[in-house]
Amino acid sequence: MLPAMFIKELPSQLINQIAAGEVIERPASVIKELVENSLDAGAGRIDVEVEQGGMRLCRVRDDGIGIAADELRLALARHATSKIFSIEDLERVASLGFRGEALPSIASVARLSMVSRQAGSAHGWKVSADQGVISEPAPEAHAPGTTIEVQDLFYNVPARRKFLRTERTEFSHIDRLLRRLALGYFEVEFRLLHQRKPVLRLPAALDQAAREQRVAEVCGSAFIEQCLYVDHEMGGLRLRGWLGLPTFSRSQPDLQHVYVNGRMIRDKVVTHALRMGYQDVLFHGRQPAYVLYLEMNPALVDVNAHPTKLEVRFRDSRTVHGFLFRTVEQALSNTRPGAEGPASESPSGPTRMFENGPGSMPTSQYGMGLGDHKRSVDIRSIGEQIRTYSGLHSSIPGGVQAPAQDSEADYPLGFALAQLHGVYILAQNQAGLVVVDMHAAHERLTYEKLKHAMDIGGIKAQPMLVPLKIAVSESEADLAEQRGEWFAELGFEIGRSGPGSLTVRQVPALLRDVDVDQLVRDVLADLAEHGETRRLEETANELLATMACHGSVRANRRLSLSEMNALLREMESTERADQCNHGRPTWSQISLAEMDRLFLRGR
Repeated sequence: MLPAMFIKELPSQLINQIAAGEVIERPASVIKELVENSLDAGAGRIDVEVEQGGMRLCRVRDDGIGIAADELRLALARHATSKIFSIEDLERVASLGFRGEALPSIASVARLSMVSRQAGSAHGWKVSADQGVISEPAPEAHAPGTTIEVQDLFYNVPARRKFLRTERTEFSHIDRLLRRLALGYFEVEFRLLHQRKPVLRLPAALDQAAREQRVAEVCGSAFIEQCLYVDHEMGGLRLRGWLGLPTFSRSQPDLQHVYVNGRMIRDKVVTHALRMGYQDVLFHGRQPAYVLYLEMNPALVDVNAHPTKLEVRFRDSRTVHGFLFRTVEQALSNTRPGAEGPASESPSGPTRMFENGPGSMPTSQYGMGLGDHKRSVDIRSIGEQIRTYSGLHSSIPGGVQAPAQDSEADYPLGFALAQLHGVYILAQNQAGLVVVDMHAAHERLTYEKLKHAMDIGGIKAQPMLVPLKIAVSESEADLAEQRGEWFAELGFEIGRSGPGSLTVRQVPALLRDVDVDQLVRDVLADLAEHGETRRLEETANELLATMACHGSVRANRRLSLSEMNALLREMESTERADQCNHGRPTWSQISLAEMDRLFLRGR
């Protein structure tokens, strides 16, 4: 028999400690809340000092607007904030912190003191809090701004303190967090001290060059040297920032930074959209790198979806997903020789620009364009196209040796000189020597031609000899029924044959040999999760990539100078030609200066 249970109101100190369990996980959580408050206060400089990885001391000092003396105690009360006053304010939150729980929660699990002075005041005022007891404000010398000290974190909650890691680990979390926050606020100077020793100093970055310097400081100089700058606006959404080139991929998603209206976030819709934008140029298993800023109407995004405010919820996730995917894919499609500007710049050269001001995205095809066209195409013609294109120069206007009057400056990849070991093409351009992996390059060219053929011709459907029955959940069956026209445009005929069953009678001819059962399930899962899916395009593109690989020139095949020059000219006019279908670089530039250093010329 269960013991009798009585309902009673919890003490305020315990309520605050429970709230602290939601937002204060470790010292880095304390720093995040305090620094975000400083940013909301309009700080131009923020100094962070920690001792013992933040477990003994976390101090955050800013030069913001400060807090009035008669509001200091109120700032430590639950549900007290200066950032929202009505439900309408809550629906359009533009500040970083607003819940009104951070300071009292921190004060319930640590010893907290706060000194603040407003501009024009003769001096500052100080309050302290310990075990739920808040002192009366007392005068204190202080420059305009606010300083908050948090000592002995979790000293009164030993069970929580046991979960903290080593001093080095906890400090690494703080260092990484502050760097991420600094990427969101270029106009603010950040300083970090550990054990009273300077660790990080990021001056305010007020122009593009200074911003790139800060990005290089946080993400590494290799990232900023191998990225594209994107700035695109459409339909009330704006995306700007840096996209790492496909050849600068990572084994882990450790260089993926996204900010929505200045707030750093982790969101499945955003991550999925960006991953899809890279899917046609990235090697399987590799992770893209990017620092991106999404700006939108605050009313269209709910930032109160998670206690730590790291996760958000979009009102129209499908629109956001499509905008992010198309912007990134279009930017990456421009990665071809010469697209970035001077021919002397290589895929590993300086930051390249992709800017489209307010207005529509430039007309182009995205991926295969499945669903965009309804005309049919005979898939056999694709194989025929591979064979006819295998001569390289048969359909390329530039497939002849360069006329004498042409200058190397007119062609980013220059003109072919020779073939090395039957694998590489050596060419001379204005900057020096160009080395091209002929198989990787031809594979990309063939792949793009096949996709273009599908875009023009559309999709040919093929009835199944025996209709396939698929058992699904009732919600998945509802979704398939609702998106019936969309499936039909893609070449599928899917009907509902019961509350939890579907019958597939027709599939796209190109996908006739894949596992249709699993493909349909995956598509429905993507639609339910993101409202969008490119599962069909991915599967079809994988098949086209395989066909392109088999139809491309192989190693040890001897090419004439005309054929080599034809390949170079085609690369200069083909989207994504900087990397093959697997994300490997197709060409590399060796400058004259680099060769001079190799041979000690000029010394």
